[in-house]
Amino acid sequence: MSAAAERIVLDHVDMRFTTDRGPLSVVDDVSLSVREGEFVALVGPSGCGKTTLLNMMAGFLTPTGGTVTLDGSPIRGPGRERGVMFQEYGVFPWLTVKENIAFGLKLGANRVPQAERDAICDRYMELMRLTDFRNSYPKTLSGGMRQRVALARAYAVNPAFLLMDEPFGALDAQTRSAMQDLLLEVLERENKTVVMITHSVDEALYLASRIVVISARPARIRRIIDVPFGYPRQDDIHTRPEFAALRSEIKDLVMREYAAQEKQARLRLSD
Repeated sequence: MSAAAERIVLDHVDMRFTTDRGPLSVVDDVSLSVREGEFVALVGPSGCGKTTLLNMMAGFLTPTGGTVTLDGSPIRGPGRERGVMFQEYGVFPWLTVKENIAFGLKLGANRVPQAERDAICDRYMELMRLTDFRNSYPKTLSGGMRQRVALARAYAVNPAFLLMDEPFGALDAQTRSAMQDLLLEVLERENKTVVMITHSVDEALYLASRIVVISARPARIRRIIDVPFGYPRQDDIHTRPEFAALRSEIKDLVMREYAAQEKQARLRLSD
C-alpha cells in the first residue's frame, strides 16, 4: 500500500513578531508534513506557539521564514478547503441552529441553492443530533450542543481539512468525552484530515494518529509520536496498559517543556 500523500507542509518555518522589547521569536525552524486522511494532535505548554502554527496552516498568518504549502502551493490566505474551529463556540447568537449551519453555504464559493442548502443542513443536524433543536437559538443550548453546532457549520461547507484549536477545552469532562466520540464517529463517515491543538494528552492519544510534542516558546518540534492504536476507537482504550504507558511518556515530555517555559519566564522577570 502506498503512503498517503503529503498535503500541508511546513518547511523550516519561523515566525517572529515585533514588540516594544524587540523581536519575539514564536516559532523556530519547524518542519512538519500533514498527510491525507490523518489526525495530527499538537500538544505543548500554553503560549508555546501551537496556535501560531495552526494559524499559518489556516492562512491567517504568513511565516517570516520558511514556507507553508498546500499540495505544493504556498498558503497565502484562508481557503474553502480548510475549515477552522476555535475553543470559543463561535456561533451567531441571532441565528437558529439551522441558520448557523447554513451560514457558510450562503457565501462566496460555498454558496449553494436553497434546496441543496436545506439537504446539507438536515444531514449535519442528524449527524450531530441537533434535529430537534433546528429552530433553537444558541442561548438556549448547552455548551456541548453549541460546539456541535460549530462543528456542523465547519463540516457543512465540505472542507478537506479541519483545523481545531482546543475545541473541547471549555467543556466539562463528561461532555468533552461525548464530543470526542462524536468527532470520531463523524470523521469515520466523512474521511477528513484533521490538525488539532489540545492540552490533554489523553484526548490526543484517544483521537489522533500522530502526536506532535511542541517545545517551550519558541515552538520547535520536540518529538513526533505515531499512535499505535487503530480506528475505530472506543472508550475502553483508556484502560489498556500500552495507552497508560504512552500517556505517561508524553506527559513527561510535556511537563519538561512547562518547566523550561517557567524558567524562561523567571529569567525575563529578572532582566
